[in-house]
Amino acid sequence: MSHSDKTTRITMYGCGPDEAVLFRELASGLGVQPAITDAPVSEANSELASGSRCISVGHKTRITHATLRALGKVGVGYISTRSIGYNHIDVEYADSIGIRVENVSYSPDSVADYTLMLMLMAIRDAKAIVRRTDMHDYRLSDVRGKELRDLTAGVIGTGRIGAAVLDRLRGFGCRILAHDHRPVDRPGVAVEYVSLDELLRRSDLVTLHTPLTAATHHLLNGQRLAQMKEGALIVNTGRGGLIDTKALLQELENGRLGGAALDVVEGEEGIFYADYRDKPIESKALLRMQELPNVLISPHTAYYTDHALRDTVENSLTNCLTFESRNQHG
Repeated sequence: MSHSDKTTRITMYGCGPDEAVLFRELASGLGVQPAITDAPVSEANSELASGSRCISVGHKTRITHATLRALGKVGVGYISTRSIGYNHIDVEYADSIGIRVENVSYSPDSVADYTLMLMLMAIRDAKAIVRRTDMHDYRLSDVRGKELRDLTAGVIGTGRIGAAVLDRLRGFGCRILAHDHRPVDRPGVAVEYVSLDELLRRSDLVTLHTPLTAATHHLLNGQRLAQMKEGALIVNTGRGGLIDTKALLQELENGRLGGAALDVVEGEEGIFYADYRDKPIESKALLRMQELPNVLISPHTAYYTDHALRDTVENSLTNCLTFESRNQHG
């Protein structure tokens, strides 16, 4: 092929079958020669990246310093993570050995829709209702549901996803509180920005949309959870480490908090995205939460829509090509 010398080789690690199909479909049109593997990137398989200046990685597996060094040795200068969060990569360390790391943006609507669904399921006690119905018990619950318009929703973090949640909440007519060091103006959405302490004190429902960093690790710790309203609900589609799980379990078991709907959980790595039907699960906290009738757990799936997946793959490829062209032209 006449333009084969211009073909860019990019190695895609940790690709599920659906991602692989999209990578193949989109790569040819962009002049990319994709090397695709379903294995997550590791020191052992860093050789697969030989001949690729850029690689694309998933968010499901932590990337060690040793892996980053091995990638540097085979000539990798750029890592595109197919996620918004970076908490699985030490970006500063990568930078110090000459590897640049960038995230991708994808439709915030995927996570925002899912967040609203979890909110509604939480206030209507959906898990317990579905469980009973599955057992053919069709009686009304002793617990009556609540209506969103009667509640105060607190949104922690109003970046792209948090802002999309604010837009959706507007339609339900509830009171909206928000906390962020950079407030956003949403035309037509009546939002009151308050301190984190005030948000926790006043909200019936708290949802988390902030990145996981050293500063936000255990943002909701025992002390902050104790500040929350009695009977309040927590929704988390951000990152598991934003909540101190042990402290959350305590507040749920003593009945002070009304419930939780969690798409992300501390220690989910290696459990979520795997089939554990015939294997023991080490995480006692996860097992205990799944037993509770007022705690809904889903396996880090909020982002997983056809639209968002296409965005993710496309943006990962585009970011790699942008890096390549910047380096070719100086």
